[in-house]
Amino acid sequence: MKDAIAESRGPRERMVFSAAQLIRRDGVTATGLRDVAEHAGAPRGSLQHYFPGGKEQLVNEAVEWAGRYASKRVARFMSAMSRPTPGGLFAAMVRQWIDEYRTAGFAKGCPVAAATVDCADTVESTRAASAAAFADWRRPVARELAAMGVPSRKADALATLMISSLEGAILMARAERSVRPLRTVARELGPYLDSCVERP
Repeated sequence: MKDAIAESRGPRERMVFSAAQLIRRDGVTATGLRDVAEHAGAPRGSLQHYFPGGKEQLVNEAVEWAGRYASKRVARFMSAMSRPTPGGLFAAMVRQWIDEYRTAGFAKGCPVAAATVDCADTVESTRAASAAAFADWRRPVARELAAMGVPSRKADALATLMISSLEGAILMARAERSVRPLRTVARELGPYLDSCVERP
């Protein structure tokens, strides 16, 4: 994915993408501006040019990017399903992480979660960016659930449940170095999600 981004984006976008990748691996505190420039293949001086607000601005934009990326993935998951179901959507969300951990190891997590853990208590702008990123992800999930027949009053709550369950399973999978937590939440939550569809 890094090569594709590098080829199709300018230096500013590459630095935002690189910041997101380093945050998901190392967290905010351990991610330095020099590391981001090196990862992006950009001159260090360009960071000040594109991000006059410094590291805080770059981190916030990386978090925002991650929220938009997760939102777009929902549409991809839906288009890949011939008969969409809430459980099927959740299984696709989980499978993305299972596939990554099987092929690339357990070094990386969600950049939004990492930024929230590192900065929520100390940097208000990053806390707000993280909350907005989760909302950007939750809204399309809720919209698709409603389109599948989940009552609109319940769709947002189920979207929150799906995302929070996935985030918790990601943390446990990294701790255990096993996809077991991911498989478990998909298996156990899927039938409940499907049961929330109201039949006409």
